[in-house]
Amino acid sequence: MFDTLKTALATSLLALTAGTATADVTVEFWHSFSSESGAVLDEIVADFEAANPGIEIDAQHIGNYNDIVTKLQAAIPARRAPDAVIMEVTRYGLFADRGVLTDLTGYLDADPLKDDLFDFAREVGVYEGKNFIVPFNSSTPVLYVNTALFAEAGMEEIPPLTDFDEILTAAQTVQAELGGDGIFGIAAPGQFARWGLIMANDSDLIDSVSGEILIDAPNTIEAYEWMASLVHEHKVASVDGVSKENNGRDAFLAGKAAMMMNSTGNYRRSKDALGDDLLVLPMPCNKTCAAPIGGAGIGILSTSEDAVKDAAYQFISFAAGAESNAKWFAGTGYMPINRNTADQPLAAKALEGEPGITVAIEQLDVARGRPRPPVVTWMRASEYDIWQAISLGQRDAEEALTDFATRTRNEAARTN
Repeated sequence: MFDTLKTALATSLLALTAGTATADVTVEFWHSFSSESGAVLDEIVADFEAANPGIEIDAQHIGNYNDIVTKLQAAIPARRAPDAVIMEVTRYGLFADRGVLTDLTGYLDADPLKDDLFDFAREVGVYEGKNFIVPFNSSTPVLYVNTALFAEAGMEEIPPLTDFDEILTAAQTVQAELGGDGIFGIAAPGQFARWGLIMANDSDLIDSVSGEILIDAPNTIEAYEWMASLVHEHKVASVDGVSKENNGRDAFLAGKAAMMMNSTGNYRRSKDALGDDLLVLPMPCNKTCAAPIGGAGIGILSTSEDAVKDAAYQFISFAAGAESNAKWFAGTGYMPINRNTADQPLAAKALEGEPGITVAIEQLDVARGRPRPPVVTWMRASEYDIWQAISLGQRDAEEALTDFATRTRNEAARTN
């Protein structure tokens, strides 16, 4: 596969020439992976460097997706930007729109990888008809369940957890039985899960096709009201997970919350923490079945030298290849993005031995991409404060979301 890629690239206008392919090139690569996923990324980088001794990937953990956006915005005017960067699938449009990211269409068109990517993986990198990122880690949110805590609460058999009412009832049962021991029924949903729950209530924050702002749509408001009720009304979710979303995840991993809705990227960590007590289920279908596609891809900065861009793309293609993607999938739980991944021994073993890892793959039938215009970055950064005010009972959901929708429309008009 890799030899085929090099041959294809060599015949294209954007390909590596014989000189640049053997030259010493360093690619500064900013990413967001730590712990288990960071270790797997390090393996993929080492594999690439072993196969390409003339190229060094200087992989640097910068922080989460929000941190990367903030630090990239500061680095660009200071001329300290990296050569390649992980960009979350709804946030890269801001940088593509401003000419910060390189159009990768020519690279991808010359690369056999293009035909190996699943349709969803191919689509998430396209903005305004051009390719700006190639997917690396793709995910959907899923429902994680601690079956041991359910059993302790008297639910030896897991009840249906397919809609909002069923999830709330189960959380209340756990809370009533185990709340005195500091255990909560569910973790407060993080932003990715909130987006999924809004979709499950047959709405969206911004329509991915038309760009219509739907923050103040009735079904969106209703979804926020239900999510907030978990915290301030029913008190089955801790307020600690509102101000800092990772607190909810960490509580679940520590056996202090019976359920959480979170990315498939947390599968490996959850499995290591709970072992056979972990059950993975699809996101609830409240008014419809739908789930957002999340994760990120790798983009190349337009300010990098051509030889560095070429080397960066060579790494990107390697990382999205079946062998690397199988290592990533098996080691983290992020979804396969390559059609040939499942044929790799590592992936086949993971699929055979751990049924929970397949839930997100099966959920792809109802998954869809999300909007990526520049306003989405602003909207996502601003949504945290709105959610906190609603979930803590400080603002009425309809009032807060109506105001937020107006501000988002104004921002969209300003940035378009």
